[in-house]
Amino acid sequence: MPLEGKRLSSLERCCSVARTVEILSDPWSFLVLRECFFGTRRFEKFQSVLGISRTTLAKLLRKLTALGLLRKDRYSSRPLRFEYRFTEMSRELYPVMLALLKFGDTWLRGESPPPLKLYHKECGHNCSPLVVCSHCGVEILPRRVHYRDGPGAGSNPREADRIRSRRVSDPDSLERGRPCSVARTLLILGDPWTFLVLRETFFGIRRYEELRTRLGIATNILRDRLSRLTEQGILVKRLYQESPERFEYRLTEKGKDFYGPFIAMMRWGDKWLSGGKPPLRLRHRDCDRDFCAVLVCDHCHQELNPRQMGFTLNYAL
Repeated sequence: MPLEGKRLSSLERCCSVARTVEILSDPWSFLVLRECFFGTRRFEKFQSVLGISRTTLAKLLRKLTALGLLRKDRYSSRPLRFEYRFTEMSRELYPVMLALLKFGDTWLRGESPPPLKLYHKECGHNCSPLVVCSHCGVEILPRRVHYRDGPGAGSNPREADRIRSRRVSDPDSLERGRPCSVARTLLILGDPWTFLVLRETFFGIRRYEELRTRLGIATNILRDRLSRLTEQGILVKRLYQESPERFEYRLTEKGKDFYGPFIAMMRWGDKWLSGGKPPLRLRHRDCDRDFCAVLVCDHCHQELNPRQMGFTLNYAL
């Protein structure tokens, strides 16, 4: 897309996760895809479950179809009716959804049971997804990974209009149709800036000035996002200099557990949004091999895919 006429602000790191979040940072878009994984195909069913207006839903379906994430198929000529089905591109978002669900089940359900109980048809057991190394199959921990530039590394001008906040005005509306650990996790991201701040902490950036410089972010926005991530228990604020007071922001155990969704989104973005040139290469210290994230069953350790998964609901529709 030509840059003429675009309002540009600073540079942004080439990042497959950021590209993925740019598509998914509107939680309603991801919830439409979630319903597809539950077998929803038709407009009226989407609307009844999600509880959103026909106009909003129509815009979402047009957007997801234009992005190649849904395929529109006619099922009736008189009257003209369509249903919406997965493409290969959207089907491969399933591991991302499972990683987000696992985070929400672990950290965001309070005293309630998880909304869904997953079971793996391949081995016949209930399962909790694990994010593992594609080479050695060991569960991935952030401190056991190092990274280097890939062929798509570098920076591009940031389109300032593209990074506006897209917070949901009524967070409870995302669970109006059904309780959802994925929706709760997406609310932590909140908007692209929140994700970008979180991403930098995974790269080892902890101090306010470093974050501001690397992101080219306004001071009021950065303060707000750091405050929110601290309140949510994702980051902890620690004094490292007394005069003048200076603080750094470190990932909590809860924050570190977001690494699974982070690298699951990276794998999808590398395949579908990087033009075949991944910006980063990840290397697993345990096996000393380059890897990508794989979602497996915690019982049989086989890779999970939508056709082999079932679920039971812990709530009534």
